[in-house]
Amino acid sequence: MTGPLDGVRILDLTSNFMGPYASLLLADMGADVSKVESKQGDTTRGIGPCRNRGMGPIFLHLNRNKRSLVLDLKSTDGNAALKRMARSADVLMYSLRPKAMERLGLSYEDVRAVNPGIIHCGMYGFGQNGPYADRPAYDDLIQAAVGMPVLQSRKAGPPDYVATAIADRVVGMAATSAVSMALFRRERTGEGQEVQVPMFETFAHFVMGDHLYGHTFVPAIGDWGYQRMMNPDRRPYRTLDGYIGVNVYIDKHWQRFFEVTGHPEMAQDPRFADIHGRTENIGLLYEYLGRVFETKTTAEWMALMTEADIPIIEMNTPESLLDDPHMKQVGFFGEQEHPSEGMLRTLGIPQQWSESSPELRYPAPRLGEHSVQLLAEYGFSDTEIDGLLSSGAVQAGDSGDSYKANSGD
Repeated sequence: MTGPLDGVRILDLTSNFMGPYASLLLADMGADVSKVESKQGDTTRGIGPCRNRGMGPIFLHLNRNKRSLVLDLKSTDGNAALKRMARSADVLMYSLRPKAMERLGLSYEDVRAVNPGIIHCGMYGFGQNGPYADRPAYDDLIQAAVGMPVLQSRKAGPPDYVATAIADRVVGMAATSAVSMALFRRERTGEGQEVQVPMFETFAHFVMGDHLYGHTFVPAIGDWGYQRMMNPDRRPYRTLDGYIGVNVYIDKHWQRFFEVTGHPEMAQDPRFADIHGRTENIGLLYEYLGRVFETKTTAEWMALMTEADIPIIEMNTPESLLDDPHMKQVGFFGEQEHPSEGMLRTLGIPQQWSESSPELRYPAPRLGEHSVQLLAEYGFSDTEIDGLLSSGAVQAGDSGDSYKANSGD
């Protein structure tokens, strides 16, 4: 057994960031994920620097532990092949809009007809019972729709997006959770089901728990937005020689901090004595922190704050994180020889399991690399596979050596 989901078969019809992140988390836990791609391949194959076309860094990180099958789902033979595979699959995941799935004959009703026990999980922009149901959606659009750029603007400047695909990845995690719970229920009842994971509603749930704030009450008894989160001085603090992240948060933290910085009387000030007062006056405290931390070096503050048991950490860049002593000790960043891409740096599986420990089993696949292998595992004969290849309904990938030759590298 490799991972708690060992033996779970997933047909993954997703592309870009959100869906592949969801299936990545399931694949890392041991699920057997068949990444079903068009002849053009997942769009993320073309993003970023690469040694070979179609094998960019975003794709490599999102699609390890999966195998690639190229199917033309618009062709009669390719569509029929997927439905046949669905008979023995546990999960079908997709990120197309539901109407596109209906046109392909792959709606929940269509797939349930061949496999009543399947978990059919859709990840798309908007809930299907609202006026935005048919709209396309991407991470930036959902961030904007939920108000994230406005929340960012209260810190500084005009509305701005968060500098990572936060909506895609949050919704992907929600989809992973939903699929896992649906599988758990099926273990109890034997029943499959449809699971819908809309981006707009899911990301709103994620953001508004912090920022509905005064509008939680009817009528509202204050403004929206958690003040501490939006304050422009909530940031890493400059020291004499670098930056640090510090969370002076609970009463004891502040009491110790005021004492360490030579102003113990501030702990008795009603503006700062408890979390309610500090939240109302957080701007004053952040300004104070900013002034104080510029007076010593990072090493000095690390020693002082650690001694006072106040949460602190040195600020990393993505590059310096590679040499972070904790990350090095736990082995989070590893190296793996890819059949066509050479030596790659890998991201570790964060959790630790006492049993059924998951592993990095497969590097990210070349386009169509496992088409023949997967069809055979799903019960197609050699003759049937040859027919699908001949008709163009299926495309098989090249070997590593010929892949490099075809890419021009």
